Amino acid sequence: MIQIKPLDNIVPIFRQIDTDMSPVVLVNIFQVAENDVPALLKAWEKDANWMKQRPGFISTQLHRGIAGSTVLMNYGVWESVAHYRAAFQHPEFRKAMEHYPPSTVASPHLFKRLNVPNLCVGP
Repeated sequence: MIQIKPLDNIVPIFRQIDTDMSPVVLVNIFQVAENDVPALLKAWEKDANWMKQRPGFISTQLHRGIAGSTVLMNYGVWESVAHYRAAFQHPEFRKAMEHYPPSTVASPHLFKRLNVPNLCVGP
């Protein structure tokens, strides 16, 4: 079973999903034991394919730390918090959390894009 560890202790994901904003970016940092990486990848792939079918899903990209790191980062884009919340709280998704290896610690957090002139294009 996956363990959830807030990326932000003051505003954890469970508080964020009660807001109303669009679009949003999900960043989820996974930490896992080296021998559990293949099982995490399998569980994540199944979840990502399920999420891909949900309304409001735009895209996802998984990254892995270099030089032997077992930290992985998922970057997902959703049309709105409401769409993400519906998928995140869906009973099928909650049940899928049981398929992650026991060493898995996930730190999901929602973000909005910012506009910084000449550097970043915001909403």
